[in-house]
Amino acid sequence: MKFLNNSKYIFVIVALLFFSCEDELQQSPITERESKNFYSSEDEIESAVFGVYAALQSRDLYGLYLPAIGEVSSDNTFEEVPANDGGVFGQLDEFTVIPNNGLIGGIWKQTYIAVQRANTVLNRIDAISFDSDATKQARTGEMKFIRALLYFNMVRIYGDVPLVVEETTNPNDFFGQGRTPRSEVYTQIEQDLKEAITALPSSTSEIGRPSEGAAQALLGKVYLTLGRFSDALTQLQSVVNSGNYELVSNVENIFGIENENNSEVLFAVQFASGLDGNSEGSNAFSQFSPSGTVSNAKGHSLPTLELYGLYADADLRKGVYLDLTGNGTPFTNKLTPNTSNASDGGSDWIVLRYSDIILMLAEAENESGSTSTAISLLNSIRNRAGLANTVATTQAEVRDAIELERRLELIGEGHRWFDLLRKGKAIETMNAWFADQGINRTVEDKDLLMPIPQSQIDTDPAIKQNPGY
Repeated sequence: MKFLNNSKYIFVIVALLFFSCEDELQQSPITERESKNFYSSEDEIESAVFGVYAALQSRDLYGLYLPAIGEVSSDNTFEEVPANDGGVFGQLDEFTVIPNNGLIGGIWKQTYIAVQRANTVLNRIDAISFDSDATKQARTGEMKFIRALLYFNMVRIYGDVPLVVEETTNPNDFFGQGRTPRSEVYTQIEQDLKEAITALPSSTSEIGRPSEGAAQALLGKVYLTLGRFSDALTQLQSVVNSGNYELVSNVENIFGIENENNSEVLFAVQFASGLDGNSEGSNAFSQFSPSGTVSNAKGHSLPTLELYGLYADADLRKGVYLDLTGNGTPFTNKLTPNTSNASDGGSDWIVLRYSDIILMLAEAENESGSTSTAISLLNSIRNRAGLANTVATTQAEVRDAIELERRLELIGEGHRWFDLLRKGKAIETMNAWFADQGINRTVEDKDLLMPIPQSQIDTDPAIKQNPGY
């Protein structure tokens, strides 16, 4: 993988080690002792850190499922053939998700695999000597950043979830715990990110690792989600004032493999094509392409025609961020086509992008009463896209203008559904969208959270299902 000073092969070996040994590590005292003996040096801790990043690459997380869940349930994208892949994506699109949905189960399972790996590093690292205290501190910050990111995804998707912040050496210890109130999970997320901010370097030359700005940006998004606008301002302004990031001047130079890890990227999950037996790529490009256009295309999460029509003719993003096939089907253009293997795409998945931070800061400023500042920030995104300044002037108008700009700027990146949730507009927006499309479908309160995977409830009856499922 093109990650951490090109340590491609180490990453894959460690990923295989974690996946193949995970069950064994939880079966007997003999294996537990072996695990304890393994983490005895800086190199071994670094291997464990690689394993945490490997988990993020999974199809169940940023390889495919997390990007989809942030878009398909919204008015941004749709399923071309809802029955494809057993209907797991189609259920999101049609608000018919069942507890046995494989996508929902995959996100849950892989998240807790990643959390366990991060917890293992955090549990062991203090006792290990590093050649550089700064490196040791940075690795601690990375693990807390990733753990916070994982739990932030979980509480927004499922609501209350089991909170585990200690390494699990005996799974039986956690049976009967049930689900932790999301308010407590958010408290842990906030704590992890504050500690990550102090531990991470202000900048890093190592591709794929988060720096201080990424943790500040994520904490700002958390605060925005919680309606803590003043706190969000503090974090997001710190990112902007750091001078470490800037908008790429030409929208054509933001996406594509040749533009990866540019000045606009705060944190991205790294993928690469043609490496290590095609194990370092993702199948997002083919999965998110219209049927019949490329090998293994599935038509998942295609931009809606309604969204495509919102781009003005003068908008430079039209034809760059998204485009139309010859038969008029919209598709995302932010991913680079796979070269030879449909499941081995090389496009990174950007988790935090500077334009997102600018628009979040505009929102926080507007909600805090600084509408003129919000307008200036909003215009910086519009002007780059070749558009004139917004005509919005009042706080309400600017609020709507920022929401629209987020749709146009961040299409396909996995933000829209979560934007609707945090604004409390998911039900009204989706019901209006279905009505406009002549689709007989009604979104209800129960649809704002995904069901807890049935496998988890079957395994531990203390984990209760979300209402309505």
